[in-house]
Amino acid sequence: MADPDPVAAAFADLLSAARKEAGITQEALAELSGLDRTAISQLELGYASPRLATVIRIAGALDMDPRELVPAIRWAPPANTPLPAGEFRKL
Repeated sequence: MADPDPVAAAFADLLSAARKEAGITQEALAELSGLDRTAISQLELGYASPRLATVIRIAGALDMDPRELVPAIRWAPPANTPLPAGEFRKL
């Protein structure tokens, strides 16, 4: 089994919390954002990383700034090793 995607996992946590704080269902968020409910579910489970346009649509549906949904995670470039040895790290 592959290691989980840290970006998708961090986004999943933020999305789920924001949707619940807004007091809406996945179905309602999907309708407001113009996405399919299964797409919202996949994102909340961390099974997929969203495209930038998807983040913007979801943020708009939640009346949030898109930056609020972007996880506090940064790319750490490799240190004197062949590419792609860098990694994503939570701040």
